[in-house]
Amino acid sequence: MFTVEQITAAHSKVRSGADFPAYIQEIKSLGVTHYEAYVTDGHTDYHGGSDLTATVPAKYEPLAIADSSHTDLFKAELLAHQQGKTDYLTFIKMCAATGISKWVISMDQMTCTYYDKAGNKILEEKIPQ
Repeated sequence: MFTVEQITAAHSKVRSGADFPAYIQEIKSLGVTHYEAYVTDGHTDYHGGSDLTATVPAKYEPLAIADSSHTDLFKAELLAHQQGKTDYLTFIKMCAATGISKWVISMDQMTCTYYDKAGNKILEEKIPQ
């Protein structure tokens, strides 16, 4: 199965949202079934078969997540990121400012679902293949 080192190596290739689909394909090929990425500090829990979980530790100092969601602004900024107009840290700071606390990637469904602090689903998108 996969290791934190393999996940980290795959993620190091992501420079913008435009690189995301290739990253998903690479970690899927490693055996990742789904993962949760937490905006607060960047730690991510990757899951695979046989109850395997690998946690990539915090990547940056904790960010405060806005208490209320700003869905329209988030969607506009997400689109810019997906087009390669922003880097990962800019994207993360935007998520925090617009009330996004985490996202969940499902390899089976090929979806990315964004959630607010209260656990409400804000947006679900299909991941391009």
